[in-house]
Amino acid sequence: MKKIKLKRYAFFLFLLSLCLVLLGSACVQDDEYLWEISPDSKSAVIQKEVDDIEFKFCLLNEEGEAATVFKEGESFSFYFSVTNNRDKKLYFYPDFAYSNENAFCRIYNSEGQDIGKPYVFKGADKIGIGAYPLNVGESCIFEQQWRDERDSIWRWRYGYYESAKQELLTKGNYNTGFNQRFEFSEDTHFYTDTISLKINFRIE
Repeated sequence: MKKIKLKRYAFFLFLLSLCLVLLGSACVQDDEYLWEISPDSKSAVIQKEVDDIEFKFCLLNEEGEAATVFKEGESFSFYFSVTNNRDKKLYFYPDFAYSNENAFCRIYNSEGQDIGKPYVFKGADKIGIGAYPLNVGESCIFEQQWRDERDSIWRWRYGYYESAKQELLTKGNYNTGFNQRFEFSEDTHFYTDTISLKINFRIE
């Protein structure tokens, strides 16, 4: 009986160790795709490459320079790009910008309060991924001011937008970011792992 109990105990320890190893591996993978910067970071730009596809996310000041600290009353813009550094043409579906519900271009204050987005997404033409070619060396760029003063609906790619008429932010700490599995097509259809991008910034 003692031998059976010892074998069961050893088997239990083995299963526990295996679970811990698998859990640890998952955490490492999650950290690999968790990209975050703040005013204390060495760079004001998130710029990473996954499978020869480069992702770049930052905020731009009025001079068009990447920054994480802005003066009160200063306007700023969101900048996000995806660049094809492969040796073949890709097709890239930009659904990150085709929603009012996701966190793309959404700002939160230090208390976690949702300040909103700079635009209202009005809808997109229903066109397949083949309408979104991304040639070798080409970038798909989305740039949007926080305070957008346009009075008419505008178009980006096959999506339609109007201004949310946001006010400039007051002094304080804020963040913006989003989680996304990016959709591509080459010889086959594929997605990236879920990538988390977050920018912590300050108005002073």
